[in-house]
Amino acid sequence: MSDAAAFDLSVHPDVVLDADALRRAAARAAGVREADVRGVRVLRRAIDARHGKVRMHLRVALVLPGMTEPAAIEPVALPSLGGAPRVAIVGAGPAGMFCAWQLAQHGLRSIVLERGKPVRARRHDLAALTRRGVIDPDSNYCFGEGGAGTFSDGKLYTRADKRGAPESVLRAFVGYGAPPEILVDARPHIGTNRLPRVIESMREHLGSAGIELSFSRRVVDLRLRDGRVCGVEVAGGDVIDADAVVLAVGHSARDIFELMARSGVMIAFKPFAIGVRVEHEQAFVDRLQYGALAGHPALGSAAYRVVEQACGRGVFSFCMCPGGFIVPAATSPQEHVVNGWSPSSRRGRYANSGFVTEIDENVLVSFGFSPTDPLAGLALQRSLERASYDAGGGAFVAPAQRLDDFLARRQSTELPSCSYPRGLAPVELDGVLGSLGEPLRVALRAIDRRMPGFAGPTGVGVALESRTSSPVRIVRGDDGQSPSHPRLFPCGEGAGYAGGIMSAALDGIRTADAVAATLGVRSR
Repeated sequence: MSDAAAFDLSVHPDVVLDADALRRAAARAAGVREADVRGVRVLRRAIDARHGKVRMHLRVALVLPGMTEPAAIEPVALPSLGGAPRVAIVGAGPAGMFCAWQLAQHGLRSIVLERGKPVRARRHDLAALTRRGVIDPDSNYCFGEGGAGTFSDGKLYTRADKRGAPESVLRAFVGYGAPPEILVDARPHIGTNRLPRVIESMREHLGSAGIELSFSRRVVDLRLRDGRVCGVEVAGGDVIDADAVVLAVGHSARDIFELMARSGVMIAFKPFAIGVRVEHEQAFVDRLQYGALAGHPALGSAAYRVVEQACGRGVFSFCMCPGGFIVPAATSPQEHVVNGWSPSSRRGRYANSGFVTEIDENVLVSFGFSPTDPLAGLALQRSLERASYDAGGGAFVAPAQRLDDFLARRQSTELPSCSYPRGLAPVELDGVLGSLGEPLRVALRAIDRRMPGFAGPTGVGVALESRTSSPVRIVRGDDGQSPSHPRLFPCGEGAGYAGGIMSAALDGIRTADAVAATLGVRSR
């Protein structure tokens, strides 16, 4: 069934669970006899809970006699690549992996250098952090195969369609074992429990084409020849020669940002956001969003998205995790960071979301940092993470405050139960956030008026949500290269050109095309 034959339906959630009712509704909308409809293929699905009335918006196609089922999606065919790798990719997150994937389709062999470990070995380091408070600076929730997104929910929603067609990335994920539903849901999601196997499958496919993925290889320097980048040096002294180097390092690669500054690579401060992670009981969020239909099996766990203007800057929710968990996401000892994730079922007891405010040049100045320093955002980030670690008393215990107490500027005497595994320390969050607390407070009051109880005693704010995006932009020109260092291709979230799995993957593809054009390789 082609998209041209597709049409839209808006139905009650009950209809989605009843194949006969859905067939009747679709036949009526299409103006055909119900007896002629073998079934209904749902092409797109979204929940609309606005205006106090919950509806399912569907894009559907009728399955009529004589039609065949669509073929299963397989991984795209890659050529067998030989010879020395021509491109070195720094980072095995979505930007780096999809860059290698696209380069292979151009016939270019690459080597992917990842400072962290493969996903299976990485799990042991996450367990050491969550259970014992022991951190490995190179293998944690931010670093390792698949990047920060591997153990951060697997959300695949993006508005970054200017970078390319999101469907190409979604289909690639399905080919590597992700559930086909991600092609249907308006806000697709794989789940942290499923995503590691998808990433392993992609790695195995890339390896079968001759692409080398090398783990525990932390890049420490650039190599230059005749004014061009010609490779990288890794810890231990090994040098990887390449015709081009792609930097796909992720938003937490502070040592790479500092290396770029020392090397004279053109970089700049990039606005980002800092705040807390807010958690409620999932049942409370379901009632807020779905009212009497809370818990309906067609709806699943409810999500929310909030945006406010407060104290002259934006405040917004970030990486909302229905049925999820809060986790320690630091990359260094004595610096405290939190993030959230959900399993594919999203059936956990709690719902959490980042709740953050924008950090711009004016905020830097208010904290005593120079907006002309391209690493000033990194310095602010680090100082607040250290304050958060100290406020929690160490061992990655999280400083936290009930939301009603935060509004009243009083320390909580007790805290709600919470999904965070290292425990909570009751504090006044203003002691961690400084002047960032006030815009969060103003926004919370406005949200609570629309969503009664949101800022009540059952909600808790957990510090510190500070890795929302990169605080640095590694500048690139229209040709994808660094203006100061030809053949260096900044890419993805760490370079300041993406924000999440999908946009990073799309930027990796775009960067691969730029590399191929620079190296004079024609598209196949």
